[in-house]
Amino acid sequence: MCLGCVSRRDFLRVAAVVPTIPSVMRVRGWARADWLLIPMDDAQAEHLKAYGHTFRAIQRGVKAEWLLNYRGGSFLLPSDAAVARDAALNGITVEGLSDAAVTQIRGEIATSNMDAVPLEKAPKVAVYVPPFAAPWDDAVTMALNYAGIEYDKLWDIEVVEQGLKTYDWLHLHHEDFTGQYSKFYLNYAGAPWLAEMVAKNREVARQLGYANVPALKKAVAQKISAFVERGGFLFAMCTATETLDLALAAENVDIAASYADGTPMEPNAGARLDWSKSLAFQNATLELSPTTPVYSDIDGHQVNSADRRQQLGTFTIFGFSAKIDPVPTMLVQNHRDVIPDFYGLTTSFTRKTLKPGVTVLADETGAPWVKYIHGEKGQGTWTFYGGHDPEDPQHQIGDAPTDLTLHPHSPGYRLILNNVLFPAAKKKELKT
Repeated sequence: MCLGCVSRRDFLRVAAVVPTIPSVMRVRGWARADWLLIPMDDAQAEHLKAYGHTFRAIQRGVKAEWLLNYRGGSFLLPSDAAVARDAALNGITVEGLSDAAVTQIRGEIATSNMDAVPLEKAPKVAVYVPPFAAPWDDAVTMALNYAGIEYDKLWDIEVVEQGLKTYDWLHLHHEDFTGQYSKFYLNYAGAPWLAEMVAKNREVARQLGYANVPALKKAVAQKISAFVERGGFLFAMCTATETLDLALAAENVDIAASYADGTPMEPNAGARLDWSKSLAFQNATLELSPTTPVYSDIDGHQVNSADRRQQLGTFTIFGFSAKIDPVPTMLVQNHRDVIPDFYGLTTSFTRKTLKPGVTVLADETGAPWVKYIHGEKGQGTWTFYGGHDPEDPQHQIGDAPTDLTLHPHSPGYRLILNNVLFPAAKKKELKT
């Protein structure tokens, strides 16, 4: 139909829903297609938003599939007006396919290192975040917001009192679960935000009946571990990875230096850690000095140690068999294999401290540390990703948040969003 044959009222109605011609072009022909493919290779215009697009489709009951190792981990959905409209509004590349074309793709998948995993139910997502305004951002929260994925915020009171029972997926970022406030008092003493952090943590510890903040954080860590054990999906970055395990291993040991007077930990505290309680790490050596802003030798980069700090390189994502090991395969789907590294208070994980059975998903070739790891506990899983911000390698406290509109194809952020969709996958017998 020619444009001149469309009434002004109908034209304005369509224009209000579909804002730009380039967006329309990306989904042209969907009404005549049997299927819609969301490519995740270099053909995709909005890699990060494509995850949210697929997540929302699953929420609406659309039967989506994750095509592992096919064009960067593409998504396949039945042709649907709402799906096409959502793609157009968000600038997401969609390719309309016939039944015959999809049959051909399925044949290719069946005879190669690929798989088609049904995505059944969108997980209920929570982010562990303090109620006060810290002078740093959270990469996962930014990724969820940019992708348009709904989540709830919660903190210590909710975790201790409710036990995370209503959630499927939980993210942890900067929290220091040893109760040492990331030792920020060494460099930021007197900062208003640090004073607020200390006051709020002490208030909650008193409110919940704990002797001090380390005791509170240890209890929170145990609740998180129980969440994983009964089937939850845990994703953590930066400080939360290392300190969560240290808190779990220190169930009956006080490993926290005193914020008030700098009293060092007892000299044999590390020797009495119970590593059977931890998720990923074992046999780590604690940093006993209250004047060194480092927790242990779990982190390979030791960013806050002047004499031990390591330079950044690149890390390489591992390849897995999609049919035999679908879980790690889902977690590494990407359009790039090699990614520039980025610092965090915990940047990486030394190989010597990894527990047997931990799956390494990405590492720096030849280095004594790894970047991205995964494992199981009970009925659930955990995934740890070192570093703070995949698109800001040396992000400092007080720096402006990363603008993801400038990084819609970020392979480092894609690893985060793989974890959000992974719990939606239909469960089947797995080796990992």
